Amino acid sequence: MTRLTLAALLLASATLSGPVPAMAQAPAAEPNPVIARVNGEELRLEEVIAAAADAMPPELRAVPAATLRALLPPQVFEQLVDRAITDRAMVQAARAAGLDREEELRRRLRQFEENELREALLRREVLPRLTEEALRARFEREQAARPPEEEVRARHILVASEQEARAVLLEIQRGASFEEVARRRSTDPAARNGGDLGFFRRGDMVPEFAAAAFALQPGQVSPAPVRTQFGWHLIRVEERRPWRGPSFEDSREALRQQAIEEEVAAAVQRVRASARIERLEPPGEAAPAAPQPEPPPPARPPAQRR
Repeated sequence: MTRLTLAALLLASATLSGPVPAMAQAPAAEPNPVIARVNGEELRLEEVIAAAADAMPPELRAVPAATLRALLPPQVFEQLVDRAITDRAMVQAARAAGLDREEELRRRLRQFEENELREALLRREVLPRLTEEALRARFEREQAARPPEEEVRARHILVASEQEARAVLLEIQRGASFEEVARRRSTDPAARNGGDLGFFRRGDMVPEFAAAAFALQPGQVSPAPVRTQFGWHLIRVEERRPWRGPSFEDSREALRQQAIEEEVAAAVQRVRASARIERLEPPGEAAPAAPQPEPPPPARPPAQRR
């Protein structure tokens, strides 16, 4: 049975069975009975269920094996047993063929075991520290350290040229409604809302627009058109208020990720600090032999006398 098919069957069975009862009790009989024997080797219920854990819906993974067996339709459970039997038979065949004694496979198994041990240690060290109280304390520290910031709610009218912007400004100065002129003349999508941009902070807008908007008080209109890469703007500020930042609920996941990274780094440092570590320098490369002086030229034989 493929993993996809198994997952579909488990999801269907969970749907048909309804939500798992909060106080569901396992049968009074043996909670982990022998389900089958493969070449005389016992295969127990918990092993059958564990073999399918990766395909189970999350809400079923924590259910006791005996309770889960009672919840699953018989045909689904039989397919799980069949899959577990196949897996056990294949493992036995691999051992009989001596594959478990091959050095490369043993190396990979050691590496897998070491990875699992590292992950288990970090889970034990880190997860207890990720409490709701710890996350709230982190949130409050970050809130206290954040410099005060302001946000404004503003409307704007966007047109293509400075000449048109000045004509619009004159119309407003003569008493026309900013909202009505925005609906009629602005090319920005916010025109349908009378140019209302909602609340924003300085960093949310291009610098020229932000500088002009944050220079205004509620009810004021920019005294001259403001040019940005989008065109020419007239701006009216409606409100100003302190920005309080995202709520704890909106920040929880980001806070959790930050805490995980910091706690993992701290756990690694604690483990290293408690370990006796000896660094052994690798053997140095052989130094090149010193150049030998060239031998003196051979002496000339004495000249023979005649």
